[in-house]
Amino acid sequence: RFHSRIVGRFERGKNFGFVIPSDRKISHDIYIPPKLFNKAKDGDVVVAKIIAYPQKTRNPEGEIIKVLGRSSTPGIDTGMIIEEYELPTEFPEDVITEAEALPGEVAESMLKERVDLRSLKTVTIDGERAKDFDDAVSIERLPDGRFRLWVHIADVSYYVPWGSELDNESYNRGTSVYLPDRVIPMFPERLSNHICSLNPREDRLTLTAEMMFDGNGNRINYKIYESVINSNERMTYTAVKEILEDEDSKIISRYSDLIETFHLMRELCLKLRAKRMGRGSIDFDLPEPEIILDLQSKTINIVRSERNIAHQIIEEFMLAANETIAQHMGNKEIPFIYRVHESPDEDKIMEFNEFMEDLGYKFKLNHQQPKTFQRLLNKLEGKSEETLINQLLLRSMKQARYSTENIGHFGLASEHYTHFTSPIRRYPDLIVHRLIKEVSKNRRVKEDRRSMLDAKLKDIAKHSSERERLSMEAEREVVELKKLEFMQDKIGSEYDGVISGVVAFGFFVELEDILVEGLVRVTSMYDDFYRFEERQHRLAGDRTDKVYRLGDKVRVRVDKVDMEKRKIDFILA
Repeated sequence: RFHSRIVGRFERGKNFGFVIPSDRKISHDIYIPPKLFNKAKDGDVVVAKIIAYPQKTRNPEGEIIKVLGRSSTPGIDTGMIIEEYELPTEFPEDVITEAEALPGEVAESMLKERVDLRSLKTVTIDGERAKDFDDAVSIERLPDGRFRLWVHIADVSYYVPWGSELDNESYNRGTSVYLPDRVIPMFPERLSNHICSLNPREDRLTLTAEMMFDGNGNRINYKIYESVINSNERMTYTAVKEILEDEDSKIISRYSDLIETFHLMRELCLKLRAKRMGRGSIDFDLPEPEIILDLQSKTINIVRSERNIAHQIIEEFMLAANETIAQHMGNKEIPFIYRVHESPDEDKIMEFNEFMEDLGYKFKLNHQQPKTFQRLLNKLEGKSEETLINQLLLRSMKQARYSTENIGHFGLASEHYTHFTSPIRRYPDLIVHRLIKEVSKNRRVKEDRRSMLDAKLKDIAKHSSERERLSMEAEREVVELKKLEFMQDKIGSEYDGVISGVVAFGFFVELEDILVEGLVRVTSMYDDFYRFEERQHRLAGDRTDKVYRLGDKVRVRVDKVDMEKRKIDFILA
């Protein structure tokens, strides 16, 4: 990225100051003349604007435009990343004004030509902390073992037309950003948490994909239409898991009239999942860290986030809706935005196959066939190297992105895929809603409209993919900083871990329970001289037979935590 603003620590001298960038990729300190200190004190974390770029013998020059606080200020780590990535935290006045003018209630006059589903038993299932409910689901059993599934998605496009202030702002943001201690929403709260959010026991405008499945999970019919719903209950993943897996009698009696619904959902979910896996969809079930914070945004614990049956239900139902929409729109004469995922590069997979061979696996992956990937993951299930090989395989894959050209989705083994289910927090989904409506209202889309749309959608697909990548990087950086903060007072503590990467100067270890990564340097290993054997992903001792290989379990002691360089050093215990 091109940097016009730098975040870092200010060091104040008598006649000048410097900002030492927190981003390790920036090699120059920023020189600040005294008249541009703007009240910054020595040691403050600041944002500097570059006013002169570096010359051969001169550092870049800057002006301090914002003081974020001291390094001990609660939440400063998140604030730094927000500034580094230039994430917009405030909404412009005209965007707020437009949001405030929107109707807060659903009036009967808004329901013309909408299918009234308010009497249908409907629930949302989300995380404990979620406030923006994009999707709700309903289900019923039909004769002959068939199912009818309704996926209702917030009709944001009713409130946010093309070219409005809200539209322009959400295009610029591209996505909501979910950080451990805050959310940076794509829309103002009035929309994201209220008007558009499918809150329980309130009428809400929706776009519904109604699908019929046979007893084997094959879709045999579908309808897509504008609707109005009234959700019966705001469920959490935890509560649904307690009903279906733990059979918790207290929770079951609390939601007694919905129990049958959840059992039906599980039944269809497992059929859809089996069908998807059967065609070769790849499921990387990798552990994700969940950061537990106190009220001051300080990390007090890190746990593995749990993926249970309730997550699977929503995942399968959303995948089914997204595929249905993509197939439906793929048959229309209108440009469209697909979610695509290319097959991996052949050389990356050859490299991976070589590594697996060195581990003793005879199994060969075919870079064109996702089925071979899923077979391998099934073989690894429960083995000690499962997580590591999952991670390595994931690294050899390409990133999914948005495109107007439908090249299919490799990871899902799907020929048609799009994003339709989250218009409150993803801009492409909002566009998909608008295109669905345009097609349903006009049987034929005029030629000039088509070519205009084509150019516009290409830009939206590219821009949204970039914004998604940027927000994912920012989310990852904040999580890394929160991990560092957690480890600061753990110097001398011992942990079990797995070697997650091997390089010439040492090896990286991921701690098993808290998923924190640090480096064991070769220079701290005095018992031998270690050779780096790149192809085998290992360090081998010259005198002893000691070998440290990717995937090996090791016990380490925390030696050093450097918040400024964002690094942790371990030594072997």
